[in-house]
Amino acid sequence: MDAVDFRFMDFKEMVENLIIRDGSPMIPETIDRLFADIANINRESMAEMQDSQIEEMAVNLWNWAIIKKGALGLSEEQSAKLRHVACKLVCMCEGSAASEEAIQRQILMNLKTGKGWVDGGNAVIADEFFQAAMAGLEKLYVKLMQSCSTEFHVTMQKTATERDVFRVLSYQAESAVVQQDFQRASTCVLRCKDMLIRLPKMSGYLHILCYSFGIEAYKQNKYEESSFWLRQSYDTGKMDKFSVPQEMLGKVLRLLATAYMDWDGKEYYKALSAVNLANKEHLTPGGLSLKMKILLKYETAKEEFLGAIMEILHRDMSLDFCLSIAKLLMYHERESLGSYFLKIICEHFKSSENIGKALLFHVEVLLQRKEELLATEKIEEIIIAHQTGRQLTTELVGCLHNILWKKAAKSFQVEDYADALHWYCCSLRLYACDQTYLDFARLQRNMAACYLHLEQFDKAKEAVTEAERCDPTNIFTKFYVFKMAILEGNSDRALQAIAPSENLLRAEEQEENDVVTNRSLVSMFLNLAAQLALQNEQQIVAEKALEYLAQYSEDGQEVIIALKCLLRLVVPKVSHMPESENKKKQMDRLLTCLNTALPKFAQYFDGEVSTSGSRTNEAHWFRKIAWNLAVQCNKDPVTMREFFIISYKLSQFCPSDQAVLIAQKTCLIVASAVDLEKGRKASTISEQTMLLNRALDQIHKCRDIWNLLKETGDFSSDPCETLLLLYEFEVKAKMNDPLLDSFLEPMWELPHLESKTLETIASLAMEMPAHYPCIALKALKKALFLHKKKESVDVLRYSKCMRSLINLLVPDGVPNEELCPLEEIWGCCEDALSLISHTEGYPETEILWLMIKSWNIGIFMYSSNKYMSSEKWCGLALRFLDHLGSLKRSYETQIHVLYSELLETLNKKKGPLVNEECCWNR
Repeated sequence: MDAVDFRFMDFKEMVENLIIRDGSPMIPETIDRLFADIANINRESMAEMQDSQIEEMAVNLWNWAIIKKGALGLSEEQSAKLRHVACKLVCMCEGSAASEEAIQRQILMNLKTGKGWVDGGNAVIADEFFQAAMAGLEKLYVKLMQSCSTEFHVTMQKTATERDVFRVLSYQAESAVVQQDFQRASTCVLRCKDMLIRLPKMSGYLHILCYSFGIEAYKQNKYEESSFWLRQSYDTGKMDKFSVPQEMLGKVLRLLATAYMDWDGKEYYKALSAVNLANKEHLTPGGLSLKMKILLKYETAKEEFLGAIMEILHRDMSLDFCLSIAKLLMYHERESLGSYFLKIICEHFKSSENIGKALLFHVEVLLQRKEELLATEKIEEIIIAHQTGRQLTTELVGCLHNILWKKAAKSFQVEDYADALHWYCCSLRLYACDQTYLDFARLQRNMAACYLHLEQFDKAKEAVTEAERCDPTNIFTKFYVFKMAILEGNSDRALQAIAPSENLLRAEEQEENDVVTNRSLVSMFLNLAAQLALQNEQQIVAEKALEYLAQYSEDGQEVIIALKCLLRLVVPKVSHMPESENKKKQMDRLLTCLNTALPKFAQYFDGEVSTSGSRTNEAHWFRKIAWNLAVQCNKDPVTMREFFIISYKLSQFCPSDQAVLIAQKTCLIVASAVDLEKGRKASTISEQTMLLNRALDQIHKCRDIWNLLKETGDFSSDPCETLLLLYEFEVKAKMNDPLLDSFLEPMWELPHLESKTLETIASLAMEMPAHYPCIALKALKKALFLHKKKESVDVLRYSKCMRSLINLLVPDGVPNEELCPLEEIWGCCEDALSLISHTEGYPETEILWLMIKSWNIGIFMYSSNKYMSSEKWCGLALRFLDHLGSLKRSYETQIHVLYSELLETLNKKKGPLVNEECCWNR
C-alpha cells in the first residue's frame, strides 16, 4: 500500500471518528484537516472501496453536518467545509454509467455546497461548485431526453431542469454580487428574467433577489447599479401580481427614486417619474415626502411645488404630515412657499382639535423671519382663543411658553430687558386659566430679573414674593429673595435666604445625579451671594455665604478660593479686636477655616510637592496666614499651637527652602513647648501620656528638619538643638524611659553645652513625676564647673546652682550620716566660700543659707557625738558669717555665743575622746 493509500485510510478514519465523537473538542481541528486533505485524494487512492461505500461515507458526513450545525454551533465556514468534503467524495464516484438519481444528488450537493460557501464568505470557491452543478444539469438533461417516452414527459423534465438552471443562475448572481462583478451578476439575472416566461412562479423570488441586490448597492453608494437592480425588481414583481403586493412595488419604486436622486442631477426626471409611479402603485406619506424632497433638490418651478402641495391636501394627509412638509420647505430656504403652505394648512385644518400645532409653528416661522408684529398679533389671537374656550392642549401650552421664553431669553441676552419682559408677560397671561406652579415660579423669577435691570424694584419684589409663594425651596427663588434682601439692606432676611442651602447640600435621599446638580447650583448660588453681598457692603452676609461654600462644596479649587476670600475679610478685623470672648470665637472660626483648607491641599498635591504654580503660591499664602494668627494668640497657648501646627502642615506643600524649613522648625518647637506645658498640668495619667507622646513626635520631626536646615547655612547661635534636647529629656524623664541614661550619654560630652542647659536638666530630672537625683547631681556639678571656668563668673546663677546641688546632697535639710556625702558637701561649701572671698556680688541671702546649712550640720555632728566634726562645721559657719553684710549684726552675737558654748562643751568632752576617728577629712 503506497503513501496515498495510507493518507486515505487516515482520512476515512477521521471521518468515522468525527461522526462518532459528537462532543470532542477536536472537532474544529478535524474539520480543517479533512478540508485540507480532500484536495490530495482521488478515486485511485480509494481503489479498494466501492462507489457505494464512498457515497455512503459522503452522505453520512453530509447528514451529520446538517444535523450538528445547530447542535454543536458550527460556523457557516465549518459547515461549508464539511459539505465541500462530502460533495467532492460523491463526485469522485461519477462515471458514464451513473444513474439519474446519483447525478441529481450530485447536482443538489454542488448547489448547496456552493450556497454554503457564498453564505460563508468565500464566493470564489462557490463558483466552482455552481459550475459543477450546471455541468451536472447538462448531463442529466441528456439522460432524461434519452429516457423520456412521451412528449408530456419531455416537457415535464425540461421544466424541472430549467427550474434547477434558474436556481444555479440566481446563486451565481449572488456569488458575482459578493465578488462585486456587476457584469456577470447582471448577465445571470437577465438570463433568469428571460426564463420567467416558462417559470412565472419564480418571478416573486427573482423580485426579492434583485431588491436585495439594489439595497446592498445603494448602501455602497453604487447608485447606477442600485437603480438597475431596482428596475429589475420592479419589472419582475409586476409579472406576479398575486404574490407581490402593491405595497412592495411602491417600496421598490421609492428606493429607485431615491437612488436616482442621489445618483446624478441629470436623473431628476427619472427620480420624479419613479416616485410618481410609486405613489400610483401605493400612496404613502413617505412617497409624497420623497416627491417634495426631489422637487426641492432641483431648480423646480413654483407651479410644480404648488401642484405637489395641493396634491398633499387633496390626498387628505394628516396635519402632522402637512406641518412636516412645511418645515421641510422652510429648511430648504423656500420660506415663501412654506409660509403660503402654512396659511393653507391653518385654513384647511381650522376645525381640527390639533390646529394649535399649526398656529404655534406659524408663530415660530414669523419670529424666525423677524416679523415680530405679526407674531405678536398671532400670539394674541391664540391666547384670546385659549381664554375663551378653544384651549390648547397641555403639551401645546408648554410649547407656546417655550417659544415665548426663548424669545425673551434672546432679548435678555442682548440686554433688551423691556422686550424680554413683554414676552414674559405674554406667557403670564396663559397662567390665568392654566397654572403649573413650578413653571409659574420660574416665570416670576425671570420677570423679577427684568424688573431689577429696569430698576423697577417694587415690581421686582412683587414677582419675587409670588415666586416664593409657589416654590419657596427652589434655589433660584432663594437667590432672588436674597438679592432683594441685600438691595434693601436687610441682612437678617439675606442670612435666612442662604441658611437653608446647608440642608440642600446635605440631601441624602435624592438620586446621585440630582445631588450633584443641586450641589453645583447651591455652590453657584453661594458664590453669587457672596459677590452680591460684598458689592453692597454686607460683609457679615458675605462671610456667611463663603463659610457655607467652603464647608459643603466638593470642588477643591472653589473651597480654596472661598476660604481665601473669607480670611481676607475676617483676619484684619480680628487682628484689631481687644482680647475678649468674642475674639476667641473669631479665632476658633478662623481655625476651622484653615482646617477646612488643609485636606483640599492634600487632594491637590496627592503626596507630591510642586516647585511652582498657583497652588504652591496658595499654600504659601495660607501658611503665612496661619503663622500670623498663631503669633497673635500669645495669651492663648492652646489656640496658638493649633495655628502653628496648621502652618506647619501647609508648609509641607511648599518647596523646602531655608525660609520654609525655619518656619517648620519654629512651628514644631512652639507646639512641643505647649504640649509639654499642658502635660505638666494634666489632670490624668492618660491625658499626660497623650500630650507627651504628641510632643515627642513633634520633637523628632523638628530634629529631622533641623538637620536639613543646618546644611543650608550657619545656625550656631540658634538654640534649637538645645531646646530639642531639653524637650526630649523632659518627655523621657516624665515617662520614666528606661533608656534615659543612654539618651544622655552623648550629651555629657557635647563641647558647646551651657551651664543654663545643665541647670534646666537638673531641674527637669527632679520635677514630678520624674525623679532622677543622680542625673540632677551630674548636671549641677558640670554646670558649676562651667561657671567657674568662665573668666567672669555669674555669681547669682552660681549661687542658685550651688544651693540646688547642696539641697540634693542634703535632701531633707537635716543630714543623715549614712546617706549624705558629708565630704562632698564640705567641698561644695569650701568652693562657694572661695568664690565669695574672691568675688563681689554673691547674694547675701545665699551666704546666709550656706551659713545656716553648715551650722545645722555641725549641730547634727554634735548630737551624734562627732565633736571634732561638729567643731569644723560650726567653724565653717563662722567663716560664712564673716562675709555677711547687713545681716551680720542680726546673727553675729547669737552665733558667737552659741559657738562659745559649743567650744566649752567640746573641751569638757574631748578628754576621753582623743582617739575619735573622723569619717572624712578636709
